[in-house]
Amino acid sequence: MAGPAFRAAAVRVRVPATSANLGPGFDALGLALGLYDDVVVRVADSGLHVDIAGEGAETLPRDESHLLVRALRTAFDLLGGQPRGLEVVCANRIPHGRGLGSSSAAICAGIMAARAVTIGGDAKLDDTALLELATEIEGHPDNVAPCLLGGFTLAWMDAGAARAIRLDVADSVVPVVFVPGKPVLTETARGLLPRSVPHVDAAANAGRAALLVEALTRRPELLLPATEDRLHQEYRAPAMPESAALVERLRADGVPAVISGAGPTVLALVDEATADKVAQVAGEGWAANRLALDSGGASVLPLAS
Repeated sequence: MAGPAFRAAAVRVRVPATSANLGPGFDALGLALGLYDDVVVRVADSGLHVDIAGEGAETLPRDESHLLVRALRTAFDLLGGQPRGLEVVCANRIPHGRGLGSSSAAICAGIMAARAVTIGGDAKLDDTALLELATEIEGHPDNVAPCLLGGFTLAWMDAGAARAIRLDVADSVVPVVFVPGKPVLTETARGLLPRSVPHVDAAANAGRAALLVEALTRRPELLLPATEDRLHQEYRAPAMPESAALVERLRADGVPAVISGAGPTVLALVDEATADKVAQVAGEGWAANRLALDSGGASVLPLAS
């Protein structure tokens, strides 16, 4: 059987940063943010060439071990076969190891690019299959779902298959992220979680996660109680004490603040009137940025002229 045919022209994929958990929605809820990585992929005659600019340019590998290349290879296998060679150019803006979904962005960019550069790729690997593949590579769907779909996503596993739905966020919600200088490995943060939690805490989180859906989509005035968490943030605090202290300080002032993903970035969900003031709270050692909400998710874009 003949292998797949590939486009001669390069393809460009843009993927958004994401924030998972959002407080009580552990491993289930996620939000796409207006901060993007861009990847350009072209099928070459032979070999592998990887060029990286921006975040991770000094530390990321430029060989087959690069996460984005591994995602490309996995997707090409499902699409019918590997190209003779690849040229990959990455423009990275999403901070690494900060809880903003950089690994999910790399995975989603890789599988989107593989599909786009393969003739007939959309038919062989539809959007449902993309989510399942990204989840298989990442291990859980809470970041890959908003990265692929945009907006506010609810993700779950059904008989081993990843599923997600996308909702629109209320127009008045403005994300502010506080990014510290030092990363925390996701594995380190996950390693601090207990094997079981009290039933009362699980019940409290279930209620808050349900409330968060209403708060983010229709009633932002409920975001402070809706973002209360008892399942993971307190247990992870020893790995990121400054982040935990900032969340506590913001919440004491009435600001809905959470640890973004596995941390150590802090995410505040505020409104236009208070966003600039809140962004000034953290002080030295933090990069505070207002971000837009991303509504479109991962996309294939025209090459820049």
